[in-house]
Amino acid sequence: MNAPLSSSATADDLLAQNVHPPDWKNKTPAPRYDLLVVGGGPAGLVSAVGAAGLGARVALVEREALGGDCLNTGCVPSKALLESAWRLERDRSATVRDDIQVAFRSAMEHMRGLRAAMSHHDSVTRLTQSGVDVFFGNAEFMKTNMVEVDKKQLRFKRAIVATGASPAIPPIPGIETIPFLTSQTIFSLSSLPSRIAVIGAGPIGCELAQAFARFGSDVFLFEVADGILPREDPEAISLVKAGILRDGVHVFTGCKNIEVRGRNGKIGISCLHQSDPVDHDVDQLLVATGRTPNSDSLNLEAAQVRIGPRGHILVDDFLRTTNRRIYAAGDVCSQYQFTHAADALARIAVGNALFGLRGRASRLCIPWATYTSPEIAQIGVLPEEAVRRGWKVETYIQPFSEVDRCVIRGETDGFMKVYVRQRSDKIVGATVVGKGASELIGVLSLAMTAGVGLKQMAKTIFPYPTEGDVFRRLGDQYNRGRLSPWVKRLLAGWIAWR
Repeated sequence: MNAPLSSSATADDLLAQNVHPPDWKNKTPAPRYDLLVVGGGPAGLVSAVGAAGLGARVALVEREALGGDCLNTGCVPSKALLESAWRLERDRSATVRDDIQVAFRSAMEHMRGLRAAMSHHDSVTRLTQSGVDVFFGNAEFMKTNMVEVDKKQLRFKRAIVATGASPAIPPIPGIETIPFLTSQTIFSLSSLPSRIAVIGAGPIGCELAQAFARFGSDVFLFEVADGILPREDPEAISLVKAGILRDGVHVFTGCKNIEVRGRNGKIGISCLHQSDPVDHDVDQLLVATGRTPNSDSLNLEAAQVRIGPRGHILVDDFLRTTNRRIYAAGDVCSQYQFTHAADALARIAVGNALFGLRGRASRLCIPWATYTSPEIAQIGVLPEEAVRRGWKVETYIQPFSEVDRCVIRGETDGFMKVYVRQRSDKIVGATVVGKGASELIGVLSLAMTAGVGLKQMAKTIFPYPTEGDVFRRLGDQYNRGRLSPWVKRLLAGWIAWR
């Protein structure tokens, strides 16, 4: 059960006690570890606890705080803040404008309380009780089989590097002269900014821009690319953008010459948008322009581990680095920078490293979701990518306006698209946009992992009325499309004869 917050301990105190106790002292290392894990985020925690549970002698090294970005500055705080923003928007008619600052402070306190209460899952206590030796400090590889941390040498048979990623800061003119926020610092705000600019219209930028707009901030969203959420389906993006605009966010895409500067106690941001000059003063600036792997402080050259031009650790399909003793998992090596992807990759890395298994990262079906309103979720490949791979695919689409549960709730903006190999019902990808998209994509992930195609979807019974009806409808579409005109005439003749 979640650890309660006592009156004598603040949420931040409890969080710190769990994920990096102030009085922690590193122990004397064992002579050699079966597995050394570098990084205490989702991939590192799964690796360490999983390996210890299998009987391995395990050490874990964490530079800052256990739980990584997911617990401390990512999934947990961002989704807690988004949930508060959605609830505030729903209750807006009963909220007086003067109460917005109170509502924002309450939401931030609630977020910190949730984060602290959930931190026991990632705590030092849980790790040590699982048999993991925990070391805090910066890990630096000294040899192909040894790291040094806090002046202590840790030798290992195998290692997994799971150091995650950090916000990438682009070379924007003037950025070094002003204070700005990133996804790692924005959750420390104690008051709602009246005006906030967001640079970057990827998932983090879009989610937080919409959240702050719903709290009541005047939000300006800037993006160098021609549109928002560049990895997603264009039709789905149009619905998300409409939702963001509806909430009052000022969206500028295709921006050129973005510059920032301090001006009269504010932050000035300017650019060219469709050849027109744009210039605004804001109270806060959030930079959300992607993430860069945390690989530069590890002295990987000494371990004979190669990294790519963008800082990713290079791994093969078995997650093995150029040093056969060392594996990597999570954001530091993967294009899928999600907590659930890190978890799945860590499980493969542990099995391969300890037991010589042959688990392959390429066999994973990894979905992702952006928690805007409406939500957007994706898995597998879009038709454009399928063409590049030489695949012929067919697309089946089901609007939510024809799904009874969505009609009953009055939430009909959205759809599900499923992409299958031509002359087959094998699902190779899908897009969902609308309320609950992040939940619905999980069913498609299960189907793809288990090899369930659209024919089986048509046979599956879902309760009525639920969103699950969308899968049956898509299966029916597929079955109807398999009937050639000749077969239809034959069936019609048989029915008439009967």
